[in-house]
Amino acid sequence: MSEQGRRGTKQRMLDSAVLLLRERGAAGVTVDAVLAHSGAPRGSVYHHFPGGRNEMVLGAVRQAGDHIATMVRESAAGGDVQQMMQRLVAFWKRALTKTGYRAGCPVAAMAVDSRDLVPDAGDLVREIFGQWQASLAEALSASGFAAPRAQRLATLIVSAIEGAIILCRAHRDLGPLDDVLAEIAPLLERRD
Repeated sequence: MSEQGRRGTKQRMLDSAVLLLRERGAAGVTVDAVLAHSGAPRGSVYHHFPGGRNEMVLGAVRQAGDHIATMVRESAAGGDVQQMMQRLVAFWKRALTKTGYRAGCPVAAMAVDSRDLVPDAGDLVREIFGQWQASLAEALSASGFAAPRAQRLATLIVSAIEGAIILCRAHRDLGPLDDVLAEIAPLLERRD
């Protein structure tokens, strides 16, 4: 098989694991479920993920975390924190509606039910949330907020969006994300 074909199979498996995490949590990401969803052959699991299921799940969480971190950095590059917040909310609104409110944040899913299921998940989740908060704080500082306030606002943004995603799923409605955006927007205007 070509390098591109191997990389394609691995990527399909990671993408499937991310989606399963988003919809079912860590407990729902089994080797069988990933193989069925991705269409990958059984032997490819240990070929691409010698550490088995746990390596695959951690790889999926890392991929999802990196995707959001990149989006935050790119959104904040212009220095417009309002636009960054709007892009984050728009991303989650699309993701929720595309999946019929079945899929939330895979990093939050891993944070909630991973302690006994996937060793090292706690460290990875802390690292990813910390990366998101640091990226947001850096963007806020670059747009004129004092560093301590930028860090607090970054914590508020991550917490509010993650909570809103859960509420959107529960209510099958995007209103909680709109509420978060409406209430955080004025906070992002004050630079004191």
